[in-house]
Amino acid sequence: MLRTFTDVSRFTVGTVGLPGERTFYLQLNSGNTVISASLEKSQVAALSERLEYMLKEIRLVHPLAPRPQLIRDSLPLEMPVMDEFRIGSIAIFFDEDTQLIQIDLREVNTNDEDLDDDSPLLEDIQVIRLFISPSQAKTFHDRAELVIAAGRQPCPFCGFPIDPQGHLCARANGYRR
Repeated sequence: MLRTFTDVSRFTVGTVGLPGERTFYLQLNSGNTVISASLEKSQVAALSERLEYMLKEIRLVHPLAPRPQLIRDSLPLEMPVMDEFRIGSIAIFFDEDTQLIQIDLREVNTNDEDLDDDSPLLEDIQVIRLFISPSQAKTFHDRAELVIAAGRQPCPFCGFPIDPQGHLCARANGYRR
């Protein structure tokens, strides 16, 4: 099932929970519709990185185009956060005609076994297609970097995250850090 949103007023990322137990959500607002979908921290980082790279590529191809404006998004996620689905794959494209970035968010397919191309179960997979401006992409990248960095601090020796109770560090011969 494909749902398309061309008039997105806000596209952001946020978390629910304490560091180490956080759930990451992408949230989009379009008119009176608010959609939240959960995903992994690594997916947020990859989407943010790819959007930043896409903005640089757009700038190379269209050097005279106006630069995207950074508008800081410090608002929390719209509450209550209702998880529509878990994001499995993300695709991004740039539409030359509209000068908008298309992002496709596809639900993770938990029924991978015994599926062929004609299976009716593939029609049940949700896909959200949204179109954002380069300025919205820059705002998303800025916020994603802050949200990712707000997690647990890495151990200076082994690089693994340090829990509030500390952790057993292999580089420190098993002593707590």
